Amino acid sequence: MKAVVQSRYGPPGEVLQVREIEKPTIREDEVLVRVRAASVHADVWHVVTGQPYVLRIMGAGIFSPGRRVPGTDLAGTVEAVGVKVSRVKPGDAVFGESQRGMQWKNGGTFAEYAAAPESALALKPAGVTFEQAAAAATAGYVALTNLRGKAAVRAGQDVLINGAAGGVGAIAVQFASAQGAKVTGVDRTEKLELMRALGADRVIDHTKEDFTAGDERYDLIFDVASTLSLSRCKRVLRPEGVYVFIGHDHYGRAGRRVLGSIPRAFGLMFRAPFDRHIAMAIATPKKQEVMAELAELLATGKLRPVVARTFPLESVGEAIRDLQEGRVPGRIILTP
Repeated sequence: MKAVVQSRYGPPGEVLQVREIEKPTIREDEVLVRVRAASVHADVWHVVTGQPYVLRIMGAGIFSPGRRVPGTDLAGTVEAVGVKVSRVKPGDAVFGESQRGMQWKNGGTFAEYAAAPESALALKPAGVTFEQAAAAATAGYVALTNLRGKAAVRAGQDVLINGAAGGVGAIAVQFASAQGAKVTGVDRTEKLELMRALGADRVIDHTKEDFTAGDERYDLIFDVASTLSLSRCKRVLRPEGVYVFIGHDHYGRAGRRVLGSIPRAFGLMFRAPFDRHIAMAIATPKKQEVMAELAELLATGKLRPVVARTFPLESVGEAIRDLQEGRVPGRIILTP
């Protein structure tokens, strides 16, 4: 099969090559998927470059990637199933993730075929394209697992989403709007119209306006872009308001090449039990449950994943460069 292969860490344009390799073998609880689409997101950049460096000791591989083929989410058609697989069968259209845990290692989806655990897959709704389904997989999982419990969105709430036109942010805007919240989206100039189209009631251009200096107050701040400190965000939270940190390392900039946003995430995690404003998705639901919920939201039209651009495998370097520049709204998709 044809696949993107990585033998070392480094700039995507230098370390990624398209080669012919063997199809993956599947375990008894796994599914072999003929990949039709796979999304390009920030975690892919981190594992390809090996930055922040701490990820190398958290599963990615110390000196080189432990798994040669990048990519962590997919949409495609079931080719074969393991002996313990019961929910899907060959020929089914599915979408989901190839990872059993965190996205801190390559997952093998930038290829014509990929193996994925059945528990991380859902049936693709008929009215959703493979590209849209791939765009929703990881982004939807991140958004839905973090908008639960203490951070559950309720009708009538004022919700601000910082980084509202990216993959995760676009899902969050639509989800919050569907729950009946009044949504404020924050992103850069060229993404304002998209935020409105997604359902944002108000949009803010972060290059011209600092939302933490305004008079508006919010019940929930969903911080995907992580460009501002918790203390500044608290200025515009209501007394019982909640802050959710997703985290973004901004592709190795701002001195984040060693530890990235991990110290900030751990700091918030330790503070959360003592600070009513902080919500952390520490106890997450099973991935199968989240993927089923995501499939339902897609099927009913409450979520419309934004596909910004599509690239063939051979253009993976260009796709990741577009991602890194941050000017493309929504998800970038590879089509093997």
